[in-house]
Amino acid sequence: MPLPPLPDAAVVLGATASSWREALRLTGDALVASGATTEPYTDAMIEMVEEHGPYIVISPGLAFAHARPGSSVVRDGLALVTLASPVAFGHPHNDPVRVVLGLAVAEVGTHLESIGEIANTFNDDTVTSRLEAAGTADEIRAILGVASSGAAGGAS
Repeated sequence: MPLPPLPDAAVVLGATASSWREALRLTGDALVASGATTEPYTDAMIEMVEEHGPYIVISPGLAFAHARPGSSVVRDGLALVTLASPVAFGHPHNDPVRVVLGLAVAEVGTHLESIGEIANTFNDDTVTSRLEAAGTADEIRAILGVASSGAAGGAS
């Protein structure tokens, strides 16, 4: 299964967040701006970390935010936020986080498959630092190997 497209509206570079919740809110806002989700999905991503801890911090400097498929997912989508200053999520080994990748999947059957696809991308331990250094949405898409959906919206 290919990864969902990453439209310009879903890429936010050099953002400022004072906490992990704010970093996830920025990521959720990018998913909403791209048309992939509605606001309740952002709340669900935050609730997942509140309930289960910082398990989404999957490697040094990288958080992989997601929630369960549901009515707040309009269509499959990706979002990526880089942070001007890293924030702590409370992970014992992989904090602080500089890059937050958000995933929304519409169907339950493809949820875990999509998570696995994305996790494989980060088997290369240079990917997070390359994403952090990227200056354009096109560079981000090239690193992740995803397409632009052609959705309206400018790069942030």
